[in-house]
Amino acid sequence: MRVNIINIGCFKNLVDCERLMWQLQMVGADVVFGPTEANSDIVIVNTCGFISDAEKDSVALLLDIAKRKRHGQYSQFWVMGCYGQKMGNDIIRRIPEIDKVYGNFNWYQIVADIGNKPWMNSTDRIITTPRHYAYVKISEGCNMPCSYCIKPVLNGPLKSEPIETIVDECRTLAGMGVKELQIVSQNTTDYGRDIYHKPQIAELIDRISDIEGIKWIRLHYAYPTNFPKDLIDVIATKENVCKYIDMAIQHCNEDMLRIMRRPMSKDRLVALLDELKSHNISIRTTVMTGHPGETEEMYQELKDFITQRRFDRLGVFPYSHESRSYSGKHYEDSIPETVKRERALELMAIQREIYNESNLNNIGKRMKIIIDGKNSAGCYVGRPENSTPMADPKIIITSDKTLIPGEFYETVVTNSLGKDMEGTI
Repeated sequence: MRVNIINIGCFKNLVDCERLMWQLQMVGADVVFGPTEANSDIVIVNTCGFISDAEKDSVALLLDIAKRKRHGQYSQFWVMGCYGQKMGNDIIRRIPEIDKVYGNFNWYQIVADIGNKPWMNSTDRIITTPRHYAYVKISEGCNMPCSYCIKPVLNGPLKSEPIETIVDECRTLAGMGVKELQIVSQNTTDYGRDIYHKPQIAELIDRISDIEGIKWIRLHYAYPTNFPKDLIDVIATKENVCKYIDMAIQHCNEDMLRIMRRPMSKDRLVALLDELKSHNISIRTTVMTGHPGETEEMYQELKDFITQRRFDRLGVFPYSHESRSYSGKHYEDSIPETVKRERALELMAIQREIYNESNLNNIGKRMKIIIDGKNSAGCYVGRPENSTPMADPKIIITSDKTLIPGEFYETVVTNSLGKDMEGTI
């Protein structure tokens, strides 16, 4: 039996795909990952339904797969992930080519439906990323009440994996040749509160950092409120923990944060950002434009804040009005879509200038990078410590030497390409 698995979800979903692939391979299936023109007995699409843009992407892919099924590429069409959780069998009424719908974390049932007994409680996976890095999902769900977010509705409350389980998984990944770990969850800094009665992310990262062969550990999806200060100490002192934190602030205006149900004073936010920067920790953040209640004055405050803070990395999302979120139930989606997107585009234009200015200042400097591979032009692509594989700036290397993906090199920055840089080795 051949099974084609396609992931359109986040990197947490990717981990689910990798675990499902291992399960299917263990029961004798021929598993193919990613879009392909080859025929398969079953195609399984892991979807995203977090915001409207992601939902549109999921639907577009599902319609394409439905067309392929009609043309005979697939015999069975199954759907899993957030959009499956969100819509249930209503998807089948919209796209009748779909045969089965599964929610989140239900891949054991998928294995059972294929006619085999799943390997319960296994964290074994087939890595789909370049072999030198992998994503490690440390928890599911979230306890935070953010107004715009439906993740707690889709995924439930926080459910952390035990420290020992995660450390064993990371040790296994190191044994497979993985050198760089991307730590992900819905709220990384809340990790462990449900099973240890207090956040244990610092303890977890400290334990992982002792694993032989792990050279870089990078944390994603932190939450600024009640940020654990002992985590700052671990990031600052552990050599193989990247001086990097991915932490969404969403806004800086106190009234807006209260409306978003993310109460935090601006003074406390600034103090946290300053403390992180005092330890030379690069900050990647995301902000939201056009949430109900965001006035022009609030937006201008956010714009000024981004201009002044000069974040190392920044993403911007226009507000998406989700009917099952707190905002969807209690707020009117009063800001026009054009205004939301214009504000987002303006902020990203500011960030592009910040990238370029920072890159120009880096010309002539030496940086330690890891090589991910080559781009379509045949140039090597590398990343410094403060860049994740996801969406952060890269360093494009032109070299007559053969560079090995997953190996570290020292490069000299020679030019700014706007967001990215050029370098030589």
